Amino acid sequence: MKLKDFWYPLPSELIAQHPTERRDQSRLIVLDRKEKSITHRTFRDIQEYLVKGDCLVINNTRVIPARLLGEKEGTGGKIEFVLLKRLENDTWEVILKPGRRARVGSRFVFGDGRLRAEILKIVDGGNRIVRFFYDGVFEEVLDQVGIVPLPPYITEELEDKERYQTVYSRINGSAAAPTAGLHFTEELLEQIKAKGVEVAEVTLHVGLGTFRPVKVENIEEHHMHKEYYSISEQACETINRARKSGNRVIAVGTTSVRVLETAADDSGFVRPGQGETDIFIYPGYRFKAIDGLITNFHLPESTLIMLVCAFAGRDFIMEAYKEAIDRRYRFFSFGDAMFIY
Repeated sequence: MKLKDFWYPLPSELIAQHPTERRDQSRLIVLDRKEKSITHRTFRDIQEYLVKGDCLVINNTRVIPARLLGEKEGTGGKIEFVLLKRLENDTWEVILKPGRRARVGSRFVFGDGRLRAEILKIVDGGNRIVRFFYDGVFEEVLDQVGIVPLPPYITEELEDKERYQTVYSRINGSAAAPTAGLHFTEELLEQIKAKGVEVAEVTLHVGLGTFRPVKVENIEEHHMHKEYYSISEQACETINRARKSGNRVIAVGTTSVRVLETAADDSGFVRPGQGETDIFIYPGYRFKAIDGLITNFHLPESTLIMLVCAFAGRDFIMEAYKEAIDRRYRFFSFGDAMFIY
């Protein structure tokens, strides 16, 4: 398929710059794949579409303050790091700018010296491998000097930083939030569980590659970035129990989908494990592990909209996106939601 097949025009004023007052007040567009029907609800109504025995799969990753603003030792030249992936305790792969200031051996200072870094290696794509130096616990120092990196299309400052975290986030490691989960409140989750819906937690640490545009016209030539994932024995037992009983497995977000489809065998049963996944899901892919998907609205020509089109059909998704735009839905990370079943 061609990249242009996943383009749609979006008025810039529909890009949500801040979250709704309450998480579950977002709007919800519901797509029935069998009937090809579109229904408009509020997100708190999601519980009406979930039934006893369903398994809801959530990504428990937590966004770290991965953006570091500092200066080069000796010259004072300004530098920006974004932490991508932890390789060892104090060694990370980072994106940085401007790159010309970051040759191997260069050293940088952040937070008045509370955190220091040295460039060890330049890798493919211009990213750097760096070693950090500090006193104390790295995570505590990072909390003091780092900034949560919001997506580039959000230009307004976020007053409450927790609104870019899900209420169930607990495993530090993401450079971006799994935004489909931002709509859940603790109260709504308890109401869903009270209906007899099981909840399974997986982990996928979202990298900034999720915002990287596809640059090849033939999408099959695109190479996905790798992201760390983990799925426990307990989560697999919960998910597989639903599968054996003929009940639905519903993923919250494309990140949960990528974990499940990576961990699934051809029968749709998932195996525990951890590692890196670069699975690329686009139309023509045969889903093994999911029966439903809760997701947000995604950027044109992104790998995320390609995944959603693979699940529900390109024409149906583009029809739903056009209707959402006509009805002035809010788009992207802080925007409204979609449930596809």
